[in-house]
Amino acid sequence: MEKFIVEGGNPLKGSVSLRGAKNASFKLLIASLLTESENIFLQISQIGDVKLVLEILQDLGVKAEIHGKRTIYTNAKEIKKFVIEERFGAKSRASLMFAGPLLARFGKAEFPMPGGDKIGSVRALDRHFDGFKNFGVDVTIDGNMVRLFAKNGLKGCYYKFAKPTHTGTENMIMTAVLADGKTILENCGLEPEIDDLIKYLNSCGAKIKRTVGRTIEIEGVSYLKGSVHRVIPDRNQAITFAIGAIITGGDVIIEDANPEHLDVFFKKLDEANAGYEINEFGIRFFYKGELHPTFVCTKPHPGFMTDWQPIWINLPLITNGVSEVVEAVYDGRFQHVEVFKSFGAKIEYFDPKPSNPNEFYNFNYDPNKTYDQQGIRIFGPANLKPINTQVFDLRLGATLLLSSLRIKGKSEIFNISEIDRGYDEFDKKLEILGAKIRREKV
Repeated sequence: MEKFIVEGGNPLKGSVSLRGAKNASFKLLIASLLTESENIFLQISQIGDVKLVLEILQDLGVKAEIHGKRTIYTNAKEIKKFVIEERFGAKSRASLMFAGPLLARFGKAEFPMPGGDKIGSVRALDRHFDGFKNFGVDVTIDGNMVRLFAKNGLKGCYYKFAKPTHTGTENMIMTAVLADGKTILENCGLEPEIDDLIKYLNSCGAKIKRTVGRTIEIEGVSYLKGSVHRVIPDRNQAITFAIGAIITGGDVIIEDANPEHLDVFFKKLDEANAGYEINEFGIRFFYKGELHPTFVCTKPHPGFMTDWQPIWINLPLITNGVSEVVEAVYDGRFQHVEVFKSFGAKIEYFDPKPSNPNEFYNFNYDPNKTYDQQGIRIFGPANLKPINTQVFDLRLGATLLLSSLRIKGKSEIFNISEIDRGYDEFDKKLEILGAKIRREKV
């Protein structure tokens, strides 16, 4: 185990470049299983989830190698196995994403129930399993293992998601590209990482297109060749550095962030009176004066991203007034609240009481449950004491690390492998920007 030791109080200043998006990088590597020749992926983040996927690919018999620092070559022509070993399941949600490619290559797939961040009371898999069944797949759950079998091969189908789902859309796309016939998917996710996956697969010979609204049409093909693909920049990394710059009274330029992926974030920065400029050199984020209270409600893209919600909390914590945040994507994604309260923050829960909760919430709403912790009120400014705690998921770790950069004094954050799952050399980049941070073994 390792920890970060942070001496807070220094403004972040300078420029930083982003790595390939976490939520695209490891899924593109998995999608390469659908091809039968060499792929080259550029600007892949060297993060925990990518390293785990490389380990799984190699265990399946796939040739997967890192050349240079962030270029990965894969070749799945001689893949040998359709079973993801149980030891890989608890570490990440990645095991679930292998299902479509393995079904396409073998007609069957076995994988452990996925782990990853502890988001919500349940990260529902029903939208994935229902989708597989529409392709003619039998789904069996045996203890911790999921077994899929397409007795008559994968057949193109019509499937409408009950609620938009990012990973569900990607899984169904990967299942459909080599299926027999045409597939129409409705109520799909609109995330840019999905579009990056579509761009890659189409470059390999797939026939995928978005039509109207949230509809995707896929004409199944018999073969996919390898391709060279550059991963889109990570929008989660972008907003993390942005918030870090603002709350420390700093001034940071992110050189390669895509402003089209951050539109709703900019709107909330405007409401908060936070500083940013979009120019040819990138996006500049800075503290320009007293911040204003805000209201944020998470929604699927193009709404305010649920992954941004824990990071965003740092702004209301230095704002004079009461801000509100509502989590509408997951049931219970406020694990960070109790941690912040233990270090001096005044935060209270509330029930948003939407008029039509089944439409308002993107998770599977249960009318027999109470949802009095789906909203929080943050009373600022908070006089937080230095942080000394262990983190148990990625975004909690990132948001606590940002707070420690602002708080004067010595903070210690443990179990930082969770942060490493999604941030490539995060501590080194922060150090370049002026943070006093070091990594130590425990």
